[in-house]
Amino acid sequence: MIPRYSRPEMARLWSDQNRYELALEVEILVCEALASRDMIPAKAAAEIRAKASVDAARVAEIEAEVHHDVIAFVSAAAESVGEAGRFLHFGMTSSDLVDTVFALQLVEASRLISEGLDELMAALRKRVLEHRGTVMVGRSHGIHAAPITFGLKLAGWYSELQRDRRRLAQATSEIAFAKLSGAVGTYAANGPDIEAEVLGRLGLQPEPLATQVVPRDRHASFFSTLALIGCSLERFATELRHLQRSEVLEALEPFAKSQKGSSAMPHKRNPILSENLCGLSRILRSHALVAMENVALWHERDISHSSAERVIGPDATTLLHFMLKRFTSVVAGLEVRPGNMERNLELTEGRLCSERLLLRLVDKGATRESAYRWVQRCALGSENFRTAVAADPDISSLLDQEEIAEALDWHPALSHVDEIIERVLEAD
Repeated sequence: MIPRYSRPEMARLWSDQNRYELALEVEILVCEALASRDMIPAKAAAEIRAKASVDAARVAEIEAEVHHDVIAFVSAAAESVGEAGRFLHFGMTSSDLVDTVFALQLVEASRLISEGLDELMAALRKRVLEHRGTVMVGRSHGIHAAPITFGLKLAGWYSELQRDRRRLAQATSEIAFAKLSGAVGTYAANGPDIEAEVLGRLGLQPEPLATQVVPRDRHASFFSTLALIGCSLERFATELRHLQRSEVLEALEPFAKSQKGSSAMPHKRNPILSENLCGLSRILRSHALVAMENVALWHERDISHSSAERVIGPDATTLLHFMLKRFTSVVAGLEVRPGNMERNLELTEGRLCSERLLLRLVDKGATRESAYRWVQRCALGSENFRTAVAADPDISSLLDQEEIAEALDWHPALSHVDEIIERVLEAD
């Protein structure tokens, strides 16, 4: 049974209520920093900490009247406090709040995505070890090339996910910056010391030079990283789609006992989960493009980025989180058919060893050009490759039948597979 995806953590993270609660904490921390410097009464800061609350429904009511979401939020929060509420948003501008909250949300979303990556890698590592010796044909251009193992193929995926994990960590560190430097970023009301104290308590870094916003190249890097992870998942899913083709049938994604593949053809077992992942990856890439287009704002800021980020923030992070969960279930439930892999390995009747045969002929004194031509005419002919090689006068003039048989043995081609796999797994 394919597990259903549940996302209560990610859904809660991007809810209006959570956004306002994060914003309220930022406001309270600013008030406490101001009070510690005698810029506002300490009693007011304490009262704000004790009483302040916010309700998304009330914010929506006020916003319908004032048509400004931050003003609506501040007004709703101030109502819950009373007289001391006048000190909320003291010396701050809207972007101080919006960008700081957005940073908090992205960092937390990244944590959930990172956990999803870890779960996928754990499932994949298990399958790598299970199939490190399961021999199959390696393909290039969709054509049989040389033997590999299924575990080696999966280890390649694992290695790519290791890079994705490092990229995500770097992108998260770049996005964990915020600003409380006021209008146009000059600290005209509250000094850098207040910003540093508040952001430190939130686990964020002060933007070294903000305008009225945190520069959006940081966000472009983050969303591009999400898109790259999606590209990895698309690559893996595309491979599985090929391996599940009727002519190949080497690996199949999970299929529930009561599942149906086609409304018309009962025999169909379609790779719908992998196809789904390929489609969703396209959406992730489009979000990365939006983030890049958000970099160029007018002067110290405009808000052309704001509406777009309200879409791509929750959509991209939720989408990738879902994709990781889905592909983890695919990997864990993947049906591998070694018998079909062995069958397909023999389809070319030894042609997989054409390079090995070529090199043996060169070792025996043939020029590379001549050896290549001899092997190629045997390989491209219609008769059995092994038979053609054994009967070829040029080849047999340099190699006896025992040497030909040894050259057409594909097992030595896999002598370093375990070493390669270990090199990848030990890189964690």
